[in-house]
Amino acid sequence: MPTGTANRSRRFVDLSPLRASPAFARVWFGNLVSGIGAQMTIVAVGLQIYERTGSSLAVGLVGGIALLPTVVAGLWGGMVADAFDRRTVLILSSSAGWLSIAGLIALTLLDLVLGRPIDLWVLYALTTVNAMAATISSTTRSALAPRLLPPELVPAASALGGLAMGSIFTIGPALGGVLVATSGYAVAYGVDLALFSLALLGIWALPKLPPLVATARPGLASLREGFAFLRRAPNIRAGFLIDIVAMTFGRPHAMLPALGALAIGGGATTVGVLTASLAVGTLVASALSGPVGQARWHGRAIGLAVIAYGACIALFGGVVALALSGLLPRIDGGLAPLAIVLAGLALAGAGAADQVSAVFRQTMMLMAAPDHMRGRLQGVYIVVVSGGPRLGDLYAGGLATVLALWMPPVLGGALIIATAALVLRAQRGFREYDARDPRP
Repeated sequence: MPTGTANRSRRFVDLSPLRASPAFARVWFGNLVSGIGAQMTIVAVGLQIYERTGSSLAVGLVGGIALLPTVVAGLWGGMVADAFDRRTVLILSSSAGWLSIAGLIALTLLDLVLGRPIDLWVLYALTTVNAMAATISSTTRSALAPRLLPPELVPAASALGGLAMGSIFTIGPALGGVLVATSGYAVAYGVDLALFSLALLGIWALPKLPPLVATARPGLASLREGFAFLRRAPNIRAGFLIDIVAMTFGRPHAMLPALGALAIGGGATTVGVLTASLAVGTLVASALSGPVGQARWHGRAIGLAVIAYGACIALFGGVVALALSGLLPRIDGGLAPLAIVLAGLALAGAGAADQVSAVFRQTMMLMAAPDHMRGRLQGVYIVVVSGGPRLGDLYAGGLATVLALWMPPVLGGALIIATAALVLRAQRGFREYDARDPRP
């Protein structure tokens, strides 16, 4: 069968990048296994802190304390990735992450053997170091695909990245909870360390990836150069704008505990099901991502996917409103199973739409930007990804408290749809972005 026919008929995820480049395959597999381990450790640290303190605030401080350092690490890591050999940057940042996990294991074992409790500030410090190292590694790794693959395989590589992320957020937290419950914290951290070691071995096997052109050393000059390029890149800017609006006004996570307690019932089980629904949608979209390599109009694809995302979030809000009104049937104990199914389907649709948008947005950033700017753009993207959800939690929690539980997703979904439609209409270059002639 001719290659073109094969590509047009492809429906499932394209594994060609893994076959075409052993180096890319090692990076992808390393990201998958280390990401699963990282999510296990996030769950284990949260449980360990809660066991020590009994405070949800103390658990929440893990992310709160790490937020600003993570943002700084994203920006600085992007500059480092552009200025130095990316293999070396990956080795150093991954080694720092490895050492932070080893520290968690050592302190946990000391607690078990000597009965010496771990100071909370030490747990916060180690998890912050781990988050910063992971951010620098992720920023650098995300900029590698165009150096390891032919251009026509970069969209498929972005889709494979989504498949990895869906697997990470589905498998990692569940496995972490099971290991802590059955074997303890040290074993959970130990499994993370073993998976991290596999990823580190894969990084060592990469070829050297020095800068292709002379680039300013990390600092204000490099940062200004990156933002100056972004000002001249309306298509990439439009993608950032749509993304941060979607994450700020379409993130329902802060509402989920209240849904489990009030609107739907089921408590923690409902929260777990609805959280997993987003990851399931991501996985399904990734598994069916075969046609993305043949898509041409990436700007339109991003805009339409974000409109679909907003519609799914608004639909989720409608389900919440129906559950609160008593129009959806309940069983003894106040549980509304139909509401769980409908809300789960809406969130799965949102996860799938978000993944489609992410694939084309990531491909646009990689292909429309020169290699010496890719690290810094990925750094800015990390800032958007880190900051947007925090703003989203504040928006959803605040509006739900002041007005109604169903209001944040309904209003947010409408704002997302309106923003995406406005960008598509107003930004002709973004609307007509052609993958055959990528322009930033």
